[in-house]
Amino acid sequence: MITVLAGGVGAAKFLQGLVKIVDPSEVTVIVNTGDDVELHGLYISPDVDTVTYTLAGLADEARGWGLRDETWECLAALKRLGHETWFNLGDRDMGLHIHRTQRLRDGATLSEVAAEVASALGVGCRILPMSDQRVETRIKTRDGDLGFQEYLVKRGAGDPVQAIDFAGIEDARPADGVTSAIEEAQGIVIAPSNPLISIGPILAVKGIREALAGCKAPVVAVSPIVGGKAIKGPAADMMQALGLEVSAYQVAELYRDFLDAFILDYADADSLERVRGLGIKAIATDTIMKALPQKMALARSALRALGVESK
Repeated sequence: MITVLAGGVGAAKFLQGLVKIVDPSEVTVIVNTGDDVELHGLYISPDVDTVTYTLAGLADEARGWGLRDETWECLAALKRLGHETWFNLGDRDMGLHIHRTQRLRDGATLSEVAAEVASALGVGCRILPMSDQRVETRIKTRDGDLGFQEYLVKRGAGDPVQAIDFAGIEDARPADGVTSAIEEAQGIVIAPSNPLISIGPILAVKGIREALAGCKAPVVAVSPIVGGKAIKGPAADMMQALGLEVSAYQVAELYRDFLDAFILDYADADSLERVRGLGIKAIATDTIMKALPQKMALARSALRALGVESK
């Protein structure tokens, strides 16, 4: 079994390549839920949905989120009725959120709902939210605390970040199957996701970081920072605002207590020796996933670093 820790878009692209060279039934994905938000009375889990939609072949990859060929009549009706509609929810996407919200109200766990949706959409991987307890990523700014989606979507990630908190993390526990997916894995991959607000919340759940540090399987991470810039999203600005070096090396340093190997882009090949100085095997390759061949090639590089054979 290959276990992948995942955020949203970057992780979903990597997983598209991975399931082409590994039987999807042998892949377990532990997904960040710190981005989850409640809007219009509905529980929305953006990273879980992005991973699920992408693996189901339904995602709008050009836009980077949501469903392909979506319609927007429900959101338009809400706007006419005076509701804020800064968070775009398409009509079919809304159907999933209605289902999730109802199931949670009926007593189902978030991980049970994720499994139901993945099965209904024909996804062969096992998709596990990091926790069934609510964890909310909060961004501290000079104008006060913001929920992550408010910071990212409503305000366009324009506020300088002073700190990042994970509200509820003290009471959060790994969802059923998360710890065993780490302990029983043949290899573990940290996908190319924001290390602070995509992978960071997963690692903050009690027991997960410790499980990674103590597991028998090798652990490899793929850098989401290339040439001092984030491939997508606010990772670089966040790192700089928090006094961190904006580099692939810094990502490796953040994971150094459990990492065996680290994959960075050819653009950062001059950092190979610095990463090796952390006691981590360092590999340079092309990490830009423009199309399926590049996604598959990067997944193969990760499996080679783990010593795992692929198709």
